[in-house]
Amino acid sequence: MKKNNILEVKNGVFEITLTINGEKLVLSTKNGESLLDALRRWGLKGVKKGCDTGDCGSCTVIVNGTPVLGCLVPAVAAHDGDIITIEGLGTVQKPHPIQKAFVEAGAVQCGFCIPGMILSSKHLLDRMPNPSEAEIRKALDGNLCRCTGYVKQIEAVKMAAKRLR
Repeated sequence: MKKNNILEVKNGVFEITLTINGEKLVLSTKNGESLLDALRRWGLKGVKKGCDTGDCGSCTVIVNGTPVLGCLVPAVAAHDGDIITIEGLGTVQKPHPIQKAFVEAGAVQCGFCIPGMILSSKHLLDRMPNPSEAEIRKALDGNLCRCTGYVKQIEAVKMAAKRLR
């Protein structure tokens, strides 16, 4: 049975097409499964499960160019979407400039919130190559960190912005 171009293969299980980190995939998801849970089940562990209520930002991923909270988005709603997770930005051997700046600025402590912060920072810097501190704070506003006072993360975004210009 097809519903909105999504193939239901078996009672409440759907096949959806996604492009994840540049790779086009057809994946199965259950009716009601969040994008966060689906991504983790599909092996993408960089997206973190924090509050599961949309309050902490640790599950932030970029869908069709916009940061979203994976815990609040049904996986089926991402059908035909282009998703970027932290795994799609860089590697340990070749980190993205934002990832490198976060490490060099000492912005990474426990690391739990960092994937969401980096993706929120990427979205900001893709739109504003030279953001003010207020703009950086606003972009990171939905990402909670329990280890820091955000000073190092703001410094990291400024550093990355300078390198990316």
